[in-house]
Amino acid sequence: MRKLILASLTISSTLAAQAPGGPPRTTPLRGSLERRLAQLLDVPPFERATWGLYVVDDRARVLYQRNADRFAVPASNTKLVVTAAATVLLPPDYRVTTSLYVNGRVDAGVLHGDLVLYGRGDPTWSQRCYSVDTLAPGACDSAFTAIDAIADSVRARGLRRITGKLVGDGSYFEPTIVHPGWNAWDLNWWYAAPVSGLGFHDNSVDFKITPGPAVDTPPVITWSPDLALFTFENRARTVPADSSSTIGDNFFRKPGTPDIWAEGTVALGRKPATESFALPDPNLYAARALAAALLRKGVAIEGGAAGTTDSLAYRGARCCAPLVEYRGRPLPDILFPILNTSQNWFAEMLLKILGRELKGEGSWEAGLDVERRFLVDSVKLDSTAFALEDGSGLAAGNLVTPHAFAQLLAYMHRHPKRAPFLAALPHSAQPGSLLKRFVATPLETRVIAKTGSIDRVNSLSGYIERPDGRTITFSIQANAHAVPYQQMLARIDSIVVEIGKTK
Repeated sequence: MRKLILASLTISSTLAAQAPGGPPRTTPLRGSLERRLAQLLDVPPFERATWGLYVVDDRARVLYQRNADRFAVPASNTKLVVTAAATVLLPPDYRVTTSLYVNGRVDAGVLHGDLVLYGRGDPTWSQRCYSVDTLAPGACDSAFTAIDAIADSVRARGLRRITGKLVGDGSYFEPTIVHPGWNAWDLNWWYAAPVSGLGFHDNSVDFKITPGPAVDTPPVITWSPDLALFTFENRARTVPADSSSTIGDNFFRKPGTPDIWAEGTVALGRKPATESFALPDPNLYAARALAAALLRKGVAIEGGAAGTTDSLAYRGARCCAPLVEYRGRPLPDILFPILNTSQNWFAEMLLKILGRELKGEGSWEAGLDVERRFLVDSVKLDSTAFALEDGSGLAAGNLVTPHAFAQLLAYMHRHPKRAPFLAALPHSAQPGSLLKRFVATPLETRVIAKTGSIDRVNSLSGYIERPDGRTITFSIQANAHAVPYQQMLARIDSIVVEIGKTK
């Protein structure tokens, strides 16, 4: 049905109201901020949208508001809540620890029993960079960076053979791994991947799609990582170069099975494309990845790999010291993909981490309760100003007022632990979801904000850094609109540019 979109658009600082189909105005808008914004908000086709805005400066002076205390569906602006709560409530040096336990007897390099990989919600076992400076030492990982480190530690402890299974145990979190509020179609894709105590490569597999050699031949489809976790049938066809490619939304999985197939078309001459498809069992996925790494290092596993969310299955093994422990990346590296590129699965993993660490229960319900208490007790929000369903904003039932977002952002801007939160937010003209936005405007490099997009919803909330050192905090929510995506982004950016002119 929909995918979260990370596209962006460069706009002119003088872009203003225009008639549908007519040329854009090139003269600056005049008058007060209220009048200038009215010329952007109250003209076709934008006047049909439901707009919510709140703008305040760092002296608590309200510069503009419209529907500021009415609920809006915030899309990925929801991620501001889980990252802010984690920044404030978790220790600055927080890292997730993953443990390997033996469930059996070790004798002369042989484990007579199962090896249990026990996860505590580390989302960072994936191929990505955790900094805008991708050349910085340690900034980027491969999909197997963490897995290979664990396998090296196993080998270093002298283990050479496992007679039982390698079990991925995700029971640190609740057994419910799919959010009930997510659309059934979304569950096929990376942005709605299952959320368990273990995870590997965002619980998704990347399909690379290339046109076939001729019209009516199957396209060439390969995937990685290839861990023999599913069957795949290619039902798609290559079509003439002047035809449309429809394969992007035509990957399917039979519910509850590992059977995946692709339909649709791929146009001749089309550049290779990648689609990331969610896999149903994150615990088995992580176990299979570690099993492959161990095999490469000469450790045999006779019983294969398995996954579980049963907290009682290997409780006895967890009573003893682990064979290996692996400490994941620090908290700022978990925050970075959530805010900078809007990674949903990281946000949901972090929400369950909050629930487990602060309430003893790694569930959506517990994590949301931690968020509510943080917003009310720490940020001092009115409890009726928000209603949250998940950590990422994928659920359409999330509701937050623009005023509440501005209050949260102002709170974080002055908080002593703010640094990793602010660093993880997208910065205009820097790598992230604001890379190409506000370029060639007076606000280039001076907007720090979280984007948000789901079906008929676009949002942007964050800060404008003024040349005089002052800061403006804003939240813009556009709901229930039928404006084309890039056109709505351009209008939101125009609004921010006008806000930035305020003295």
